Amino acid sequence: QVQTVASGGGSVQAGGSLGLSCAASEKIYSSVCMVWYRQAPGKEREGVAAIYTGGTSTYYAASVKGRFTISKDNAKNTVYLQMYSLKPEDTAMYYCAPRTGGSFCWPGVLSSSDEFGYGGQGTQVTVSS
Repeated sequence: QVQTVASGGGSVQAGGSLGLSCAASEKIYSSVCMVWYRQAPGKEREGVAAIYTGGTSTYYAASVKGRFTISKDNAKNTVYLQMYSLKPEDTAMYYCAPRTGGSFCWPGVLSSSDEFGYGGQGTQVTVSS
């Protein structure tokens, strides 16, 4: 069972910022592609950012590129998502999970929810207009 715990969500006004953290169990964290994804009620899961824990490669969905920054702290088995210029459409539950079907990140890892697994505990982000 994947063990990830996301935290740091909250309610902000449009244009505001939030920083999320996601702690993963050591078992799943080593040299994998970790994906931040979100899910709004009634919508499909959407990958927003990915980072390879064994290197430096990062990827972003077009909807968040330039506004979100993904980073990691391998000593803490934790990935982060710093979000700026938030929009109401960013409202969702946010999770992190490893890529399925391979360890490395690739440009298509965010294109389909089939590319990544399911996180454990998510964190709610609500952006009001």
